[in-house]
Amino acid sequence: MTPILLFGLAISFLITLVFAPFFIPLLRKLHFGQYIREEGPKSHQKKAGTPTMGGVIFLVGLILSIIIVSVNYHVATQDTYMLLFVTLGFGLIGFIDDFIKIVMKRNMGLTSKQKMLGQLIIAIVFWLIVTHYDYSTYLSFPGTNWMINLGWLYPLFAVFILIGVPNATNLTDGMDGLLSGLASIVFAAYAIIAYYSMNLGVAVFSTILLGALLGFLIFNAHPAKVFMGDTGSLAIGGALAGIAILTKTEILLVILGGVFVVETLSVIIQVVSFKTTGRRVFKMSPIHHHYELSGWSEWKVVTVFWLVGLLLAVIGIYLKVGLSY
Repeated sequence: MTPILLFGLAISFLITLVFAPFFIPLLRKLHFGQYIREEGPKSHQKKAGTPTMGGVIFLVGLILSIIIVSVNYHVATQDTYMLLFVTLGFGLIGFIDDFIKIVMKRNMGLTSKQKMLGQLIIAIVFWLIVTHYDYSTYLSFPGTNWMINLGWLYPLFAVFILIGVPNATNLTDGMDGLLSGLASIVFAAYAIIAYYSMNLGVAVFSTILLGALLGFLIFNAHPAKVFMGDTGSLAIGGALAGIAILTKTEILLVILGGVFVVETLSVIIQVVSFKTTGRRVFKMSPIHHHYELSGWSEWKVVTVFWLVGLLLAVIGIYLKVGLSY
């Protein structure tokens, strides 16, 4: 099993590494450049015009690598293809949103209702597929033997996760390499968890996506040569939500993706505070911008957030794997 996972990691990394230098100039030639909001940090204005929709790069690496690995080793399972569906489904919504922003020059892209409808459709279809394989409606709490059966409420909970996580990762994608680095850490954690749980399909998917993201990170790290756009950030969130549901680690994802949770909460707190009191808790939300406006360099913010994400991943792996051995 280990050689297969290492092969998947290597091949997805190499495909992404080779594909990116051809695709990035194409994005630049088509003028698929990033629009920078005027209300954002002034230091980000110089990033205007940087090619975006780069999520296509690692999604191509993901698709081709799954095909290569499954053909050579026959290791792709129903879980692998279900995860591929939810990842590409949310990626397609992000791609349409990016396309409207960049090509049709509508800065806000899809309306919030259009986005929600698209995400809801993908989430419901994914859940309907899940129900065919008799997945448990129990939730387990990390590090304990405590479990709770949500029963008929579980489908609503699953749809909430499938919509909430992609929006959390979308909010996190605001600095060079921030989301791609954090997501790489979480997918590495899930690859380890799936490996020890003997869930080959999820382990293969997580490892391949990890390799693709690491290849993409080379071009996305500061100073970024390409941004992933909503195409990538929503796809990543869809993949994480899908993995959490299929591995029954819905609560554990709160720990593994703790940085995404904090980023989302910072936005909620900021909005609620401003609407109720007229005051802002943070200089700007999501919270990574608060630290940037407090004098931290972009690279320092990203590095610290990566380290926090790594610490949370280690804790999550210990709670799921370490306590079982």
